Amino acid sequence: MSEDRDRRSPEGSPGGLLDRRALLRGALSLPLLTPLLPRAVHGAVRDEAARAPWMARPGAPMRPYGAPSAHEASVQRTVMPEFGALAPGAGVSFTPLESLRGTLTPNGLHFERHHSGVPNIEPEAYRLLVHGEVANARVYSDASLDRLPHLSEVSFLECSGNSFWNAIEDLGERSCGELHGLFSCSEWTGVPLERILDEVQPTPEAKWLIAEGGDAAAMVRSIPLDVARRRGLIARFQNGERLRPEQGYPVRLFLRGLEGNVSIKWLRRLKLSREPVQARDETSKYSDMLADGTVRQWTLEMGIKSLITSPSPGMRLPKRGVYSVEGLAWSGAGTVSKVEVSADGGARWLDASLDAPAAPCAPVRFRIPWHWRGGK
Repeated sequence: MSEDRDRRSPEGSPGGLLDRRALLRGALSLPLLTPLLPRAVHGAVRDEAARAPWMARPGAPMRPYGAPSAHEASVQRTVMPEFGALAPGAGVSFTPLESLRGTLTPNGLHFERHHSGVPNIEPEAYRLLVHGEVANARVYSDASLDRLPHLSEVSFLECSGNSFWNAIEDLGERSCGELHGLFSCSEWTGVPLERILDEVQPTPEAKWLIAEGGDAAAMVRSIPLDVARRRGLIARFQNGERLRPEQGYPVRLFLRGLEGNVSIKWLRRLKLSREPVQARDETSKYSDMLADGTVRQWTLEMGIKSLITSPSPGMRLPKRGVYSVEGLAWSGAGTVSKVEVSADGGARWLDASLDAPAAPCAPVRFRIPWHWRGGK
């Protein structure tokens, strides 16, 4: 069999993967794809006059705020039990990545990571102090931030501990979301951090930005000022609506492409400093223990990563045939422009097709056809 035929035919494809270009050229016959058409479609064609029960009477009235269909009630975050009295309010919830399509995460399914629960902050009482190594210290209210120019950017947010289950032996079967769901993507809207910095005028000695949250844990992180200036947003909206309390309402710091813990929620203070503060949250955790016993700090940029969302653990394929293997790829360093997929342990790779080009630090969805012949 020639190399070209091996790439195009399902019988010779690596692990059942199919070259998408061969599909477009018609190298695969229609009968191979026909079994994918549900029988219900053929039945509907034969009986065009059939009316579904829900067409017999008017439907439900409008409501002030939309909600998912009751038939999608099973699509929920997986909530890891909190630590109780040991760490009240601390916990995580995972985005059900296997149940979603596209790249944006609905606000109600965005992952959560809290260190001391979710505070209830009144927007009228909210204040953001910006001080330290600056010429003009400022205090901003939610209303004063609202008057400043806003911009929007689509970007992922990923916990630095995402995929930690992979380090546990004998884990058993877990869904894609349970394994990798400390990752979500939204359109974030707010005031560019650079605008705030221009107003307070950092001194030449200012090299670090110290961000503090307004929850009971008062989480603190140090970020290099040049990094924060390039990537920072004082975020007030998520996917078009005001931030939800669990995402930092009324204001959070958002740092595009960096590990999630530096995007401080319920932001109450920004201090410009000559040095990092070595806060509890960047010494007791969110640092990397190396094999030689030393610790590496401030490895903030999230690396390139990809995952297959469908088919994935917990899903069942009804019968043999051609399926679309789908997934997400992203990088804190920029834009993903190419994804390759292997189904034979990495011996051979085929290009996946990508959706519309992603913005920097936004995920891209990829797809590749796969011929499943049965078995595991």
